[in-house]
Formats: sequence, structure tokens, C-alpha cells
Amino acid sequence: MKDYIEERAVEIAHYIINSNATVRQTAKKFGISKSTVHKDITDRVAKIDAELARSVRQVLEVNKAERHIRGGMATREKYLHEHLREQGK
Repeated sequence: MKDYIEERAVEIAHYIINSNATVRQTAKKFGISKSTVHKDITDRVAKIDAELARSVRQVLEVNKAERHIRGGMATREKYLHEHLREQGK
């Protein structure tokens, strides 16, 4: 594996742990695809540092468990903005 890929994978892992970021947020921050983030976390980091991989996995499991809540909040915000826009007309 190329050194820069290993470095990126470790940097991504630390970013997710420190900021509790989602895969989507991480992909946007680093300018890479969600698939690349997922590959870095599940495959590459596990080969480099097993303990770091476990820590990242814990954060991602929490994010996964909470995603339905974030989705509901986003939908609520969408409809609140639409409602406010309609009242302004």
C-alpha cells in the first residue's frame, strides 16, 4: 500500500474519532468518496492499527444507530422552512 494512502486512512480515522463525524461528512471534508472513506476505515486502518480501527468502528456504530434521528430532523427542518416560506407570500 502506498504511504500516502496509509497516512490518509489514519488521518481520516483520527478525524472521525475526534469530531464524531459521519462517513458523509468525512468524505466531504477530505474531498473523497464515501466508498473510499469506508474502505480506508474498514480495511486499511484495520491492517495498520487494530485499536484505532476499533475506536473508529465504535463512533461509526453510534452514528449508524442515530442516523434515523438525524434524517427525521432534516425532514422536519425542510418542512418548517417550506411552511415559513409559504407564510411569507
